[in-house]
Amino acid sequence: MTPTNDYSKTPSVLNRYIAEIRDAQTQKDPLRFRINLERIGSFFAIEISKTLDYQAREVVTPLGTAEVNDFTDEIVVGTILRAGLPMHKGVLDVFDRAENAFVSAYRKSKKGDAFEIQVEYMSSPDLTDKVLILTDPMLATGASMALVYKSLALRGRPKHIHVVAAIASVEGVRYTKKHMPKNTTFWVGAVDDELTAQAYIVPGLGDAGDLAYGKKS
Repeated sequence: MTPTNDYSKTPSVLNRYIAEIRDAQTQKDPLRFRINLERIGSFFAIEISKTLDYQAREVVTPLGTAEVNDFTDEIVVGTILRAGLPMHKGVLDVFDRAENAFVSAYRKSKKGDAFEIQVEYMSSPDLTDKVLILTDPMLATGASMALVYKSLALRGRPKHIHVVAAIASVEGVRYTKKHMPKNTTFWVGAVDDELTAQAYIVPGLGDAGDLAYGKKS
């Protein structure tokens, strides 16, 4: 069974960050919005670090030698441009030696409210036997995340996949679980019940990309 960690049910400072990115008044400050997404990324990176494989090694200090437990997994941090960039930075601040992957995906409108997701660009290292952390602030329908992973899978099969989202919809989590490998763990700040015909999560927070970087024309 693919696990989902919904942190809205766990008392922590993450609840404050989620509240601020949702708040319509606080959203008027794009710098604070981006910083809160970075904090969310860093929070989940620390939680993910607890699941990695560790090995004892010696570190030489100016006064002697200390034994420390250090993780041995190779990490790749991936994100969907552009909204995922602040969370990507937050994860990378924790896993500062990680490799990076970037995918550009967009909605191509069809008739009515219908649309399809298309991947336009991808840059990724070899993923074979590495731990892949994928960040996206909003896991709405789940179609973008599933398609992005399908593209990245061309670069090798990861040892484990972690999907990190600030806010997800119930439908998005269900869809992504169905279309991602079994060795995937989900880390979510909150899960909302409603998804509109335009694929907006309700209550959600709006368009994360626009709030972080300005409205697109």
